[in-house]
Amino acid sequence: MPKPSRNKRYEYKVFELGERPDSAIDNAKAGIKSRKEENIDDFKATVAVPVAMWDFNHCDPRRCSGKKLSRQGLIKDLKVGQRFRGIVLSPKGTQTVNPGDRDIVAANGAAVVECSWARLDEIPWGRIKSPHERLLPYLIATNPVNYGKPWRLNCVEALAATFYLTGFDEYAETLLSKFSWGHSFLKVNGGLLERYAKCKNSEEIIAEQERIMEDEQREYEAARQQEDENDDLLQANPNHQNWVEESEEESSEEESSEEEEEDDDDDSQEDDESDSGSISKKLDKTNL
Repeated sequence: MPKPSRNKRYEYKVFELGERPDSAIDNAKAGIKSRKEENIDDFKATVAVPVAMWDFNHCDPRRCSGKKLSRQGLIKDLKVGQRFRGIVLSPKGTQTVNPGDRDIVAANGAAVVECSWARLDEIPWGRIKSPHERLLPYLIATNPVNYGKPWRLNCVEALAATFYLTGFDEYAETLLSKFSWGHSFLKVNGGLLERYAKCKNSEEIIAEQERIMEDEQREYEAARQQEDENDDLLQANPNHQNWVEESEEESSEEESSEEEEEDDDDDSQEDDESDSGSISKKLDKTNL
């Protein structure tokens, strides 16, 4: 039974449940759980096929999913020019990952290129070598940097998608479980992955991808139409608006009429007072 290396945690062999190397037996009998044994427990949760990446150090190490997998011994770093015989996710691919790739993944694993989406033109793709270069079909990113954006998957999402599409769900879940947001990838893309998984080859997946995108376009247009209709309902009824304006005009006319009547009453009162004053003056003169 091979022992996991202290200096190199990345291994392709996984210990079965209850299995342990001889070096751990004495400590276990003594009831002591050493740090080395803890590492072995972690090792059981790894993936039993090669997982690798070419890292171009474009990303913030604190946010880089590839670097986090590397720190946990779940992925191996490759040098530029180093050949990888498993599935390699690359824009040079002419086929999508599909269930027919299962045997390739089982034998030789999967690899990604860790780089920035904004700097793809800086990557020497000609030196990223594999006989099995592949593309991923339409999926939606759920990582914190590109959440909700189609196609913009990071390394762990791309690897998880590859494992799901080739029937290694447990490997995908192992990788995603290392991230607090990892569960959301399957929650958002579960329906898409199930549809792709029913396909037999790349051609069928591409056809299914086109149907999915057509469905989403129809849903988007229907949602936009519903939104426009809701906006129309929120607009003021022109008939009601005219009635309000007419009511305001009538009210204004009534107020104006009342003001005119009040003015007439005031004028009449002033005239009466003026007449009374004139009569009083005449009576005064008569008395004199």
